[in-house]
Amino acid sequence: MGGTCLQLFGFLSSFVGWIGVVVAATTNDWVLTCDYSINTCRKLDEVGSRGLWADCVIAIGLYHCKPLADILTLPAHIQAARALMITSSFLGLPAVFLLLSAMPFIRMGHDPGAEKHKRFRLGGILIVILALCTIIATIWFPVSTHRETTIVTFGYSMYAGWIGAAFCLFGGSVIVCCAGEFHAFMENRFYYSSQGSGSPTHAKSANV
Repeated sequence: MGGTCLQLFGFLSSFVGWIGVVVAATTNDWVLTCDYSINTCRKLDEVGSRGLWADCVIAIGLYHCKPLADILTLPAHIQAARALMITSSFLGLPAVFLLLSAMPFIRMGHDPGAEKHKRFRLGGILIVILALCTIIATIWFPVSTHRETTIVTFGYSMYAGWIGAAFCLFGGSVIVCCAGEFHAFMENRFYYSSQGSGSPTHAKSANV
């Protein structure tokens, strides 16, 4: 039961974190920029919002964005952050599938515990890689942007990325660390199949 709870906890944490990473990757409110104080910029309608896909101007009753479509002229840190966040978002798909398929209440034909253990561990490793990519992108982007202009605060996209990366790193670490215990748990539960269909009372534990 302990192994199952850890597995479920790791999966839920990783899934929630991946959703946060996707939100960060697809939205543009990463940092707010201003050359003066934030109150002065708001009065002058010069508050800027910068993300991976567009530069925006936030004014009273107006939110105007200019898409960053010309890839060849983009700064290196934006291109790198884009690549890392896209990688993180797409890594979540196979990771979530692998973790979900390794759940004890899901069986796919003749599916021994050893195979579930491999999928479980691989899914956890992908989640950790996903988290590391997101951490690099969400740190590199504001540091490089601050060299070009003044950052006054971080936007909700940045916070979504940080929180998502933290959940994924924590969930992936739990998954990888408890993989050995889960392996033993699954072997004990599914070691014997229908070999005892004729004489079910002869099935023994895997530890005997």
